[in-house]
Amino acid sequence: MRRRALALGVLTAPVLLITVDMTVLGAALPAISADLRPGAAAQLWIVDVYSFVLAGLLVVAGSLGDRIGRRRLLLIGTAAFGLASVAAAFAPSAGALIAARALLGLGGATLMPSTLSLIKTVFPEPSARRRAIGVWAAVFSGGAAAGPVIGGWLLEHFWWGSVFLVNVPVCLALLALGPVLLPESRDPHPGRFDLVSAGLALAAMLPVVYALKSLATDGFTTTGVVAGVVGLAAGTVFVHRQRAVADPLLDLTLFSHRAFSVSVATNLLCVFALIGLLVLVPQYLQLVVGMSPLVAATWMLPGSLAGVAGALVAARLARRFAVRRLVVVGLSVAAGGFAVLGLLALGAGPLAVVVGMAVAGLALAMVETLTTDLVLESAPTDRSGAASAISETGFELGGALGIAVLGSVAAVVYRAGLPAGVPGDTLGGTLAVDPSSAGVAGAAFTLALAVAGLVAAAAIAYAAWQARLLRPVHEPEPVSAVALR
Repeated sequence: MRRRALALGVLTAPVLLITVDMTVLGAALPAISADLRPGAAAQLWIVDVYSFVLAGLLVVAGSLGDRIGRRRLLLIGTAAFGLASVAAAFAPSAGALIAARALLGLGGATLMPSTLSLIKTVFPEPSARRRAIGVWAAVFSGGAAAGPVIGGWLLEHFWWGSVFLVNVPVCLALLALGPVLLPESRDPHPGRFDLVSAGLALAAMLPVVYALKSLATDGFTTTGVVAGVVGLAAGTVFVHRQRAVADPLLDLTLFSHRAFSVSVATNLLCVFALIGLLVLVPQYLQLVVGMSPLVAATWMLPGSLAGVAGALVAARLARRFAVRRLVVVGLSVAAGGFAVLGLLALGAGPLAVVVGMAVAGLALAMVETLTTDLVLESAPTDRSGAASAISETGFELGGALGIAVLGSVAAVVYRAGLPAGVPGDTLGGTLAVDPSSAGVAGAAFTLALAVAGLVAAAAIAYAAWQARLLRPVHEPEPVSAVALR
């Protein structure tokens, strides 16, 4: 048992790396901009290239892990992540930092599906696996919350490169302990690796993610629309090829399992609502309420801590209640939490935002722990890498969709709420051009956040309705000792 606990610690370390890296850059970006002086486009690429590469390579990396070994891929990705962190820390120019961030995305794409699929190997019993996934999800939530705090402390004592160098000790520990504590696992009959399908997967994911981010930042543009069309066309060809070839890169029969397909869709909608609102709430707290970044982060901390608690309590609840019932009830509670943000339209203050986001964060973390477990449970062990990659891709697409859709909804409501003659398409833009419009602009943005909260609540309510179709897979409890032989 102690050996398996240590193995779980090793498997959660990459999750901590990835989540901290997702959020720590925000704290360092002003210092990076002052030192490297990137243009507007380069600064956008510094932020976005990580998620572009990560999303584009997840499916390919998951399938590759099934073939060459998930532990081997995890260790290769860890080495790449560590080297990229050093390159990013000492990047002499914006272009070099963009390249290093792309390599970080490459490493991250190999880490996430590898950790989940190895959890299934180390913890083959359903109850133990669910507890392990709860810890995995709690570290994910805790890492996201810790990123800004870690970044702020490092920047007070060191230069901006320290936010990347902090990854290196974790990578070195992983490379030392991984071969000792983690078992190797792979598909015993993987077939050949289809390079054409790998190219099509990239050609589908990268343009689609770019189109969604373009929609979120610039609205409908020719470049964004063309990218979306190209990505969807490549995705169509990819799906057709997976059905035709003898050794598909992605086993589409996984979607024939109701527990798998409904769980992936549920996770996508959960992340859609949560990430979309997490982009808007800090703007409300800082630019409308007038909080400093640190105070605003403190007000958002209850939601992050609630997420950790929800992930950790999921396995305990699953021992007493049916998983389907827990998922439906959890999603219903989360929808109610997001609906609380609608009270902003009636004059409620920031306390309503904090309470609503904390309630939603608690419920969604519990739901995502259970549905992620169902993804692994419903997939054959030899395809767990591909199944994990699909699940992670759903998370990435959900986040991109949330930013794009809820951001666009908020922008439309905000512009409609501004009096004639008040400039700016965004709250920040309005305040920069005309600070005297802070009152009317703040009221318009408050209404926009309320509407976005109600749209998120509707999305989660639909997720609760479709979660009624969940039919968990029942597995016998295998002997735990075989996990680490």
